[in-house]
Amino acid sequence: MPISDAPEPAPQVAASPAAGPAIIRRCLAALSDGPGVYRMLDAKGAALYVGKARSLRKRVAAYAKLSGHTNRIQRMIAATAAMEFISTATETEALLLEANLIKRLKPRYNVLLRDDKSFAHILIEDGPWPLMRKHRGARREKGRYFGPFASAGAVNRTLNQMQKAFLLRTCSESVFQNRTRPCLLYQIKRCCAPCVGHVTPGDYAALVEDATRFLDGRSTRVQGELAARMAEASSALEFERAVVYRDRIRAMAHVQGHQGVNPRNTAEADVVALHREGAQACVQVFFFRSHQNWGNRAYFPRISAEAGDGEIMEAFLGQFYEQRVPPRLVLLSHPIGNRPLLAEALGTLAGRRVMVAVPQRGEKRELVEHAVRNAREALGRKLAESASQARLLAGLAEAFGLDQPPRRIEVYDNSHIQGAHAVGAMIVAGPDGFQRSQYRKFNIKGAELSPGDDFGMMRQVLTRRFQRLVKGDPDRESAAWPDLVLIDGGAGQVSAAAAVLADLGIEDIALFGVAKGVERDAGKERFHAPGRRPFALAFRSPSLYFVQRLRDEAHRFAIGAHRAKRAKAAGATPLDEVPGIGPARKRALLAHFGSAKAVGRAGLTDLKLVGGISATMAETIHAFFHGER
Repeated sequence: MPISDAPEPAPQVAASPAAGPAIIRRCLAALSDGPGVYRMLDAKGAALYVGKARSLRKRVAAYAKLSGHTNRIQRMIAATAAMEFISTATETEALLLEANLIKRLKPRYNVLLRDDKSFAHILIEDGPWPLMRKHRGARREKGRYFGPFASAGAVNRTLNQMQKAFLLRTCSESVFQNRTRPCLLYQIKRCCAPCVGHVTPGDYAALVEDATRFLDGRSTRVQGELAARMAEASSALEFERAVVYRDRIRAMAHVQGHQGVNPRNTAEADVVALHREGAQACVQVFFFRSHQNWGNRAYFPRISAEAGDGEIMEAFLGQFYEQRVPPRLVLLSHPIGNRPLLAEALGTLAGRRVMVAVPQRGEKRELVEHAVRNAREALGRKLAESASQARLLAGLAEAFGLDQPPRRIEVYDNSHIQGAHAVGAMIVAGPDGFQRSQYRKFNIKGAELSPGDDFGMMRQVLTRRFQRLVKGDPDRESAAWPDLVLIDGGAGQVSAAAAVLADLGIEDIALFGVAKGVERDAGKERFHAPGRRPFALAFRSPSLYFVQRLRDEAHRFAIGAHRAKRAKAAGATPLDEVPGIGPARKRALLAHFGSAKAVGRAGLTDLKLVGGISATMAETIHAFFHGER
């Protein structure tokens, strides 16, 4: 059921702790015994809790009184000012909708999965000359997907060796269609150059089949066939061909060797293990595909100290698989209360049967214990890092004269080359370290700026950032407001930033500029703040090192955004500016004429001959290049 079908909240203000149970009791009369999802809202309409139920009436009735609950649930009931309900056809549908709403609304009293980045896959696209590449995000392209890999680095390493082993093309369609001679990858024996006909369609299809079987886990058979071909070529004294097969076998062995611990009896599974210490928890997820370990990732969900292990695990799994395709087997370290229901829901998402199990012995139990050990060690590192981060924030507050350690630090920097392709960048840090999901980049609009106007760029970036904050959260109820703003620059940048904040009526955010010293050496930074004389920190001060890390991270992020924008501009053509020309028509025009310049010189009759270009579109293109706009 789509979320948009849910009615908008109509909150009622709870006057006292007793008002929460009273409001819940008033809702009971209209509830059915069917499955569904309920939302508990506070006096301002914000979601406190999202839950699912086999029977809405029975489940909500449990909240109709304060007694008999943990302190956390009592606080939640007391704060409830309104409730909303969505009926579903089945309990499985309710479970899926609950996970969807939790991720969207981020209720205060639910267990929340905070780091939810998509995983990278290897994609072999469909087509006459299939392309092998890295893919991240929704599965929109047609083809075979292999993964997930726990990191982009693991995918890149695997793709690097797969190129050596199977020689499949990795270039884009536009490059492939317009090659007239083999590229460098052919010269270094990482591509068979199908773009210029150095391989027949049948032979290329065989390479694709070998690559698919290898990624499917049938590596032993593929390697055996290659070994037989190598021996046959060697017997025929075709040593160059034998060397090609030998190198392919080595590359495949290299891929297998970098996958870590490879289980013999577990072909496809996710291993999910939980370790917790009080109100801190770590969930480790290991990915096993084709009898190979494709990496792992640690998650640190936001939990309550009163939440049980099964509750944490169930909440994590619902949110984790909400937008991911689950494997055929999910192995857990702790039992959950609704395991058959979760297995049914995951099967619905995958379109096939999914087993959820808590193994007790054998290889699968060893995999789970290995994941638990990794979760325990990851949580220990996280807690140690958090303690160190807390000391750094406290030292920074003392060095800058702040009332308390900052909870959110925003650092701003600009990057450009003489004003071209200017980009502003914002990074965020806090008690948990760098918060990369909160990073933002700003494409600086230079119509009103002179080239290289750093002060004007900083004014534009901060104006856009804080105008949005003032408009979206004027009461500062969210965690998006910073306690401390650092600017990469000196007194001029600080003055520009202070003027922006003053114009918006923001007077309580600490603002400092970090300027390199006279010799621009690290360790000689000067700090600028409105109304204060410039000052420096001790050369070996931990706070100085901390600020340097923050500034360097902002600089790295800004440079990366600037380079990406510059690279995109370098690959742009005049065709990008023609109304109605998308990627498909652009490819057709370039394939027909060879270059954008040739398209611009083409006559109306020639344009109409291009496949996919209608007479009206040909007239539009002709008018664009011949000044008839």
